[in-house]
Amino acid sequence: MTDFAHARKLMVDNQLRTHGITDRRLLGAMGQVPRELFVPPVRRPLAYIDEAQPISATRKLGPPAPFARLIQLATIESTDLVLDLGCGTGYSSAVLGELAERVVAVEEDAALASAARKALAALGAGNVSVVEGKLTTAGSGQGPYDVIVVEGTMADVPQALFDQLKPEGRLVAYIGGEGKVPVANLFAKSGKGIAARADFDGRLPPLVKSDTDSFVF
Repeated sequence: MTDFAHARKLMVDNQLRTHGITDRRLLGAMGQVPRELFVPPVRRPLAYIDEAQPISATRKLGPPAPFARLIQLATIESTDLVLDLGCGTGYSSAVLGELAERVVAVEEDAALASAARKALAALGAGNVSVVEGKLTTAGSGQGPYDVIVVEGTMADVPQALFDQLKPEGRLVAYIGGEGKVPVANLFAKSGKGIAARADFDGRLPPLVKSDTDSFVF
């Protein structure tokens, strides 16, 4: 039988810390949230390995380290309202719920949205709500947001997402189209518009893959 508590500790020590994760709140959250609850039962013994985990026929839960690096880039505060786009089965939202005041998790896939609700309810994540619908618009009624996290590599960020940010709000995403190495970007909103900063190479599994092999909504 897998010792999941030990597996979480190894993940924190051997994957997160070695990839530059220093935020104590984030390390604590990922060391506490039971990742095994958010993958299919047959995959639970493998939940903490440094690989993406299939959660449906077309979607995967990203490896721990690139997810953690993206969240650390967002510098989430305990008072923040966070929009989690492409939440899958809800693991990312559970972690974000440990960091933020409230999380709105958006998922287009009805089966994944249902699985996320069940897993988050079992975990007692009362500050996370799951909304099923189009990623660019489904969460707009509950914003504006302090932080938006995109849980998949994409070609660019639609203006509709920037419009949902509060003044001084942040959006983080891995950006990379065909033939390009994906890079984590931090977008910050101000009265002058949106400022972007490319930070480090990395990727999460795409939310949607188009015929042209670009990652888009």
